[in-house]
Amino acid sequence: MSWVPTGLRGRLVVTFLLVAITASAAVAGLGYQLVRRELLDRVERISVSDVRETLSRVTLPAGASDVVWPSDSTVTDEDLGDLVNTLNGPDRVVIVAYGGHSQASRGAPFTMDDVPDQLRWQATRRLVAQRLRLKDRPWLLVATQIHRANQNGVVRGTGLNAYVFVSLSDEEGVLNRLRGSLLQAAGITLAIALTVALLSAWRVLLPVRRLGTAARMLGAGELHIRLPVRGKDELAELTAIFNETAEALEEKVSELRTLEAMSRRFVADVSHELRTPLTAMTAVTDMLSEEAEGLPEDAGEAVRIVLREIDRLKILVEHLIEVSRFDSGAAVLRRENVDVGDTLADCLEVRGWSDRVKLTVPIGLTFSLDPRRFDVIVANLVGNALHHGAPPVLVSARVRPSGLQVTVRDHGEGIPERSLPHVFERFYKAGAGRARSVGSGLGLAIAKANAELHRGTIEVRRCEPGTLFTLWIPAP
Repeated sequence: MSWVPTGLRGRLVVTFLLVAITASAAVAGLGYQLVRRELLDRVERISVSDVRETLSRVTLPAGASDVVWPSDSTVTDEDLGDLVNTLNGPDRVVIVAYGGHSQASRGAPFTMDDVPDQLRWQATRRLVAQRLRLKDRPWLLVATQIHRANQNGVVRGTGLNAYVFVSLSDEEGVLNRLRGSLLQAAGITLAIALTVALLSAWRVLLPVRRLGTAARMLGAGELHIRLPVRGKDELAELTAIFNETAEALEEKVSELRTLEAMSRRFVADVSHELRTPLTAMTAVTDMLSEEAEGLPEDAGEAVRIVLREIDRLKILVEHLIEVSRFDSGAAVLRRENVDVGDTLADCLEVRGWSDRVKLTVPIGLTFSLDPRRFDVIVANLVGNALHHGAPPVLVSARVRPSGLQVTVRDHGEGIPERSLPHVFERFYKAGAGRARSVGSGLGLAIAKANAELHRGTIEVRRCEPGTLFTLWIPAP
């Protein structure tokens, strides 16, 4: 698995280094090849010129007044040795061949077997040179046949072939040192490139980091944040756009907050204003409810409808007032150590649910919580199970290391899967059958708000059959 940088800084540094490495390698490689070719070509030219000049002055063996031929027995090993000595020099190995005879420099490490056949054939026609690596050392082999003009002035080969091995060890040493110097220079260049890349990336990304920090602060609600605009490049333009966006967002949020505050105040005022007429209406309906049975059937049914709607309106107003307290931040948590079993039993008994709900709580279970708000949570969860679920409705409580856990389960059809993410939203009712229920659509939202006030939460999931609500309140 290859490592690929994902950050902008990493990509900038890697790109900068790749460009620097490629440029350094190209310059160093091209420079090395140019120096190598020029150096070796220069050595070859000098060596070839020296061999050619030496051969032009060499004195041929006796009997070569016209042209010496390979069948001429007058050319002796001593004559060949003289030619070897004439061509010999420092860092050179010379082999002179005539027919089947050959003579080499003293202590020569090479023989005619080391001379390539192709080079021998070419040497009979012209002076040739070839670079070889023999005995783990570099050599330049200059080969040619000695030519002379006969008595008629015609230049012909004498049959004497000279092979001069010129050592290139010094040149190879020079090239090795040059290669080492180029590698050192490349390392220094790479270090400089890395330093420049880091500094450049830091300078380029500094405004980006500032923008990122400012964006996070803006997302956290600090709408007053602004950045100084420096320069006239693209980043400066982006900073200016950010400042304009932040300013526009601050204005819009301020307007929305004002409208939200007005809306909350309106809901709170309306809810409180409705309490007075509702109180009067409730007093009247109490008398009507007593007389409803004695009224004609149509009038009695109308009275019962009015009573139901007044009760529903009363619940809605109470829930709206409770929601307005949460929205305004006026909701206060007052914890005290209570017996969880007694609190749950009282909640069910006050509402007449004791015979419809099975309660399972360990004896003596105590926990620190706000009893009034805990009562609201349980009442909403159990009421939802009774009104929209099916018996048996089971309520249980236990204390875990993480806090208090209370579960409420019914055995009805269950909340549809698509509705589970929305059950705690205000005024949300799952299914058409609940649209005209006695509930206000705020009960579960209020229960969740009270749980969150305890720093807890409520979770819901489908069971087979029914629905399970789980209340979790952490220890204070």
